[in-house]
Amino acid sequence: MKSTIQILGCGLFILARELVSGAVPPAGFSESIVASGISNPTAMEFAPDGRLFVCQQSGQLRVIKNGTLLATPFLSVTVDSAGERGLLGITFDPNFANNQFVYIYYTVPGATAHNRISRFIASGDVASPGSETIILELNNLSSASNHNGGAIHFGQDGKLYAGVGENANSANAQTLTNLLGKILRINADGSIPMDNPFYSTAVGVNRAIWALGLRNPFTFGIQPGTGRIFLDDVGENTWEEINDSISGANYGWPNCEGACNPSNPSFRDPIYQYSHSEGCAIAGGTFYNPVNFQFPPQYAGVYFFADLCGGWIRVLEPARNNQVSTFATGASSPVDLKVGADGSLYYLERGSSSVRRVQFTGTSDIVTLTLLTQPNGLNVTFDGLTVATPYAVDSVIGTPHNIGAPSSQRLNKINYRFVRWSDSGTQTHTITTPATDSTYSAVYQAKGHP
Repeated sequence: MKSTIQILGCGLFILARELVSGAVPPAGFSESIVASGISNPTAMEFAPDGRLFVCQQSGQLRVIKNGTLLATPFLSVTVDSAGERGLLGITFDPNFANNQFVYIYYTVPGATAHNRISRFIASGDVASPGSETIILELNNLSSASNHNGGAIHFGQDGKLYAGVGENANSANAQTLTNLLGKILRINADGSIPMDNPFYSTAVGVNRAIWALGLRNPFTFGIQPGTGRIFLDDVGENTWEEINDSISGANYGWPNCEGACNPSNPSFRDPIYQYSHSEGCAIAGGTFYNPVNFQFPPQYAGVYFFADLCGGWIRVLEPARNNQVSTFATGASSPVDLKVGADGSLYYLERGSSSVRRVQFTGTSDIVTLTLLTQPNGLNVTFDGLTVATPYAVDSVIGTPHNIGAPSSQRLNKINYRFVRWSDSGTQTHTITTPATDSTYSAVYQAKGHP
């Protein structure tokens, strides 16, 4: 994740542990704690049977079963846990019901410390002794202990995908001679699919590369049903990114952070980016496509993501041209998000050492709020988030929102100044979601015109 603030550093742990109240979700939703006492958590994943497995950075894989954190870890591996190293990823074989295979991503200690993907065989709530099978050994790490990535998930195609950081050496991201700063794609046994994009150009294990040009893809999400992959890449000084994972794509790091400016056809720009005025490290990413829908229907197919320092959870809507809105605020250093089979949203708080759950408890009294500007295409703010118009968002009736209009803006080489809102509210004011779909327009006037 991010070395400049030591996201996985002790200083932030001390600060974060004071914040234990949980996130504040929208009206109609409730938030509750599932389990606490999980030391320095890094990632989590649901087993197909409903148990929730949580990684502790120090090497223990914990199990939450029937709402209880089991005292005995599923497994414990010896790890290098310096900085951002440690036990960083967990996933389950698509055929887990029959083979009981569990996969983890962790940092092997020693003079040649490196990250590894291994497979274990479950025997009830613990791993069968001696069952570790090494699936993939990654490149040896430098003395830099940050930018390890660590997320692993099986795709819709049955292949195992892994996000690997560039080990704080940006040159790694643009070469096909190592696995760092990449998304990898391998078979479940560690062999390399022959249809990988660089199979004929890379050599040896580097044929596992699926995409490159990434800084630290600490988390990513795969959409059930479609197999679409959204990559969450942690930025350096300016931008956090969500990228659409495409076979063979180059996402531009270190040549570009965020969208390339000027544009560069050699690199694929993110589908969404946000600045460090809003957060510091994107973390967690999951699509809302559960077997049992618990949230209102407008959440179908959305992508939830969080920021470790911002403490918020946001929603990206692919069906609405990747529009983004705030879902919850006040989370204590969130590092992972998952949607359970019950349709609830679960989030992993490093700051409070806990797993928490968000459920929909209200009625689906949902209306659509639309924000416009005159002329169209200027920016407004919605609950503190800067958005381009036209902007539409679903809201529960009675929910308050803050809308604002910047004093001056520039569009198509013309400077505009704010004049008024259509509802006669002040330049920045609070609205209460009405009982019907409603539109709010910010009227601007070209400067120099009466």
